[in-house]
Amino acid sequence: MANRRKLLIVAHAPSPNTLKLREAIQSGACHPDIEAVDVIVKAPLDAGPEDVLACDAIILGTTENLGYMSGALKDFFDRSYYPCLEKTQGLPFTFYVRAGHDGTGTRRAIESIATGLRWKLIQDPLVCRGEYTAEFEEQCRELGMYVAASLDAGLI
Repeated sequence: MANRRKLLIVAHAPSPNTLKLREAIQSGACHPDIEAVDVIVKAPLDAGPEDVLACDAIILGTTENLGYMSGALKDFFDRSYYPCLEKTQGLPFTFYVRAGHDGTGTRRAIESIATGLRWKLIQDPLVCRGEYTAEFEEQCRELGMYVAASLDAGLI
């Protein structure tokens, strides 16, 4: 189908719990009522500028590491920034953070880079703070569904 849209999910999932979050994002994005969106899921070290250039929206996911994003997500940004800088302005995006603390530094770092890229934040970032709970998975599922449904409806 020529009208299909592409949602790219680039998420660092180094533990069983962070893998559950990435899978929940994907599950929401692949909801059966969403018909015209192809969902591509990649680890940050496997994703690159060609993936960003080919997508219509992106969801980023990371752990909070020493008050910053994961090194893997930072590496993805380092490799993608300049090849995408002039070609992806206005790209709809959002992100989630699995934060053992407050996620503030991680959020600020991602927003700073995305501002430089001139990407458009379409949903408040989800920061899953503190001890892991199953509620995080439902929040991630909703985030994935929101972004994919918005793409499917032509809202973004």
